[in-house]
Amino acid sequence: MSEQIISWGILATGGMAAAFTEDLLRESGARVAAVGSRSEAGARQFARRFGVARVHGSWHELVADPEVDVVYVATPHAHHLAAATACLEAGKPVLCEKPFALSGRQARLLTELAAKRDLFLMEAMWTYVNPLVRRIVELTADGAIGEIRSLHARFGARVTVAPEHRLWDPAAGGGALLDLGTYPVSFAQLLLGAPESVTAHARLTSQGVDEQTGILLGHPGGAMSVLSCSLLADDEHGAVVCGTEGRIEIPADFFNPSAFVLHRDGHEPKEYTAPPQRGNGYGHQAREVMRCLRSGLVESPLVPLAGTLAVMDTLDAVRARIGVRYPGE
Repeated sequence: MSEQIISWGILATGGMAAAFTEDLLRESGARVAAVGSRSEAGARQFARRFGVARVHGSWHELVADPEVDVVYVATPHAHHLAAATACLEAGKPVLCEKPFALSGRQARLLTELAAKRDLFLMEAMWTYVNPLVRRIVELTADGAIGEIRSLHARFGARVTVAPEHRLWDPAAGGGALLDLGTYPVSFAQLLLGAPESVTAHARLTSQGVDEQTGILLGHPGGAMSVLSCSLLADDEHGAVVCGTEGRIEIPADFFNPSAFVLHRDGHEPKEYTAPPQRGNGYGHQAREVMRCLRSGLVESPLVPLAGTLAVMDTLDAVRARIGVRYPGE
């Protein structure tokens, strides 16, 4: 029996949309059916680049397209609520780029709408479907390092964008926390669950967004996560998970790792590596979405909506502690 072809619509035409589409074109069982943007010229240019047949000059035209089975929302995160809402109201399942929304309140509006319409909805948190990260989840669940007592993760990238760039704009959800900090928070909560306490410190810009933020999460049972994100300095984006009987070290890119090392008391270190990555690394989440759609699921067991909401709540708590507010809050 042949595999059901899933036809994708791409909403937005920026860098994330391009990277995801490049990977989607490599996936068997996937078809990039249409692209939509508020700029028809931009949509046409994107369509020519990737060989997309159907072009729409508005979000609403895209989501009304009968050829589209599921929509990938790749707008900047300040527009996720409006874009994903348009998709769901039109009856289209959604894969929404991270961070899922600007706040827990917005995230709940989307999950409630998806539940009301009985439609699939998933955050594009590629970390959760990465095979090596899934292996780390399995190892820690099986007690490979005993009971996890602490987790350390950092994500820093020095940016040199103009003052008017969205990264510095509160109305656009600017700052390090939502763009970068969502990764260490998501990684910590994947392994340790939602925190019982949140402490944070940040350096804010004159516009009122965070240039860098440090976070301490206290988890049930006394475990803690020490996390950081920064737009001021590069680092290797490493992470360490420490347990009572060993540790797991991810030397670089914990959110999309190519290797990690398991250190167990009384054993030689064991390195786990991934096969060479296909494309940009977004194929795993595309396959998970298509698997769920073919199975009739309305959410992914690997990227559950409850986990997404819990992360958004933690990000809200961090913002409350560092004094970052968005217009309208």
